[in-house]
Amino acid sequence: MTTRQLPALHEGHAPVMLHGAFDEALEAYQDWAPGADEPQVEFEGRLVPISSVFGRMRTCTDILPWRVQSDVSALMGGASIGNGEKSTTYADAAILLRSICVERLRKAMQ
Repeated sequence: MTTRQLPALHEGHAPVMLHGAFDEALEAYQDWAPGADEPQVEFEGRLVPISSVFGRMRTCTDILPWRVQSDVSALMGGASIGNGEKSTTYADAAILLRSICVERLRKAMQ
């Protein structure tokens, strides 16, 4: 399954159901056990890999809720998310989360 099977953003904004999928994907990433297959989340009756959810949200300009921002920051070792000049967006978090998913999948294939 690819990001093409997730709803498109509209002028940088995601449907609320995609925000929910992002939250579930973040939680699934946090629970991802070493050596296990990439987690998937349910979206409209289909299972979607979490990296696809993060990939779809890489251009989302919606403001990231503080709670989600805190969780992502903790995954990054407390690092700041975004550039500090504007509010943190889903895109800021999604870029980081997608990259750590891809890296983890790459290592698992070695």
